[in-house]
Amino acid sequence: MLVHISVKNYAIVEHLDLELHEGMSVISGETGAGKSIMLDALSLTLGARTDSSVVRPGAKQADILSSFDITRIPEAQQWLKDRDLDYEPQCILRRVITREGRSRAYINGTPCPLADLKALGELLIDIHSQHEHQSLLKTDTHRRLLDEFAGSSDQARAVYSLAQRWRQTQQQLQQLSANEDEQRARRQLLTYQLEELDTLAVEAGEVERLEHEHKGLSNSESLLDNCRQIIDTCSTNEHSNILSVLGGLLQRAQSLSATPNAFQQATELLSSAHIQIEEAVSEFNHFIDHFDADPQRQQWIEERLDSIYTLARKHRIQPEQLHALQAELSVELEALDADDASLEHLQQAAALLVKEYSDKAQTLSKRRTAAAKKLATAVIQQLHMLGMPDGQFSVELQSVENSTLSVHGLENIEFLVSANPGQPLRSLAKVASGGELSRISLAIQVITAQTSRVPTLVFDEVDVGIGGPTAEIVGQLLRQLGENGQVLTVTHLAQVAAQGHQHLFAHKERKQKSTNTLVKLLSHEERVAEVARMLGGIDMTDESLLHARKILDKAQPLVSAQRA
Repeated sequence: MLVHISVKNYAIVEHLDLELHEGMSVISGETGAGKSIMLDALSLTLGARTDSSVVRPGAKQADILSSFDITRIPEAQQWLKDRDLDYEPQCILRRVITREGRSRAYINGTPCPLADLKALGELLIDIHSQHEHQSLLKTDTHRRLLDEFAGSSDQARAVYSLAQRWRQTQQQLQQLSANEDEQRARRQLLTYQLEELDTLAVEAGEVERLEHEHKGLSNSESLLDNCRQIIDTCSTNEHSNILSVLGGLLQRAQSLSATPNAFQQATELLSSAHIQIEEAVSEFNHFIDHFDADPQRQQWIEERLDSIYTLARKHRIQPEQLHALQAELSVELEALDADDASLEHLQQAAALLVKEYSDKAQTLSKRRTAAAKKLATAVIQQLHMLGMPDGQFSVELQSVENSTLSVHGLENIEFLVSANPGQPLRSLAKVASGGELSRISLAIQVITAQTSRVPTLVFDEVDVGIGGPTAEIVGQLLRQLGENGQVLTVTHLAQVAAQGHQHLFAHKERKQKSTNTLVKLLSHEERVAEVARMLGGIDMTDESLLHARKILDKAQPLVSAQRA
């Protein structure tokens, strides 16, 4: 429920802080005192549009904040959780409008789009003021209220869930079926390509190994000839070879007497060179002894590489990529096979969803049909009590005829009303009179209040055009609503104001250069005086005050008993 509202620099309000309570709170005041300003400001925190003209003259910006206790509103709690917004027992909606016309919105201190304020606000409060913020003008609300009245909200949610699941399944089926011919051709191509790749069975790194081996086999004669020339030059040449020359040089160096230190290091280097050349000659001899020039192996490698190169050109890739391509095509073929299985599975799932939806939707439709008659009868009775003796009300259930499962069941639901004799039943949105619409809304809300999810209802002068006994009935109905939640109502009728659990008084405070609207909670004696004023007494007399006390005592038996 709404627990606090703070208004700064809005219209003629300089600063207003107001604590609100459960039950019915009435707001009264003289004409032009600004009774509706608080509600207008509240509507801004619920996403209403505005412009810079609402900023109080001389101020830089208007700042409006409304706080709601949402401990008993699970829909609002879930809404906040779904959007990762901080959740506390109190939810704070804030709206700032600057002199330049910029607007900023916040939920629990987090900036948000204006649409978010509106969406969350619809879960918290319903304002009945002409055609603004009236959820009863929406057929979605008609359906929800009927389901709540019928006690079939759970069934409606189940039908909604089944329809959504069916639609998702259909989308998946369409995606798979749309490409069925293309997938069949692709499967045939993949099967053929994989057979070629599997037959060739190229291993990772095989191409590099074969090319290296082929290069060695192709150059075998040249390779052996070069090796023999190196060995001959180093060790076997009869006339001169490197080892014999180095050996002679090493002997001469070692034969020198009184060898200086520099000669000793040079002699060691000659000895090292002689050893390394001997080892090199040994390696070349080992290679020659073990070299196998296999012509058949060379031919096989050439044929193998030719097959690999040909297949690589066919796929327009490098030979080294054939192994990876084989794995990729295998995964794709498995996915296509899985799609076939998925298609069959989805078709079976869709058929089961249709059957389950049909069963639950028919059950829901029967409950709606029965509840529609009861709701219409109850609302008509309330309309007659509210000064609309010729008022008629009907809940229309129009069958939905299409191949797509409707998330809202087998029928569209709309409230129809006729306010005057001879007028046909029309949708609520087409009711011309704001006063009539307010009373019709009040009648519907009274009937559905026990099941309504909106905890706070606001009525802005629903008593326009009525008086006498009807005014007293309106007050009683509003109080009845307040017993089950929170009701705020702006009124000019004493009979309505007397029914409130709390009474707020709006008045202007005039200063030398400015005017400010204030709202205060009246004490019992102040309330007696205000009700007397509302009865039409310009001057307070003992008679008018006595009359006011009688009206209050009649409307507030508990309060009277406590005073006694």
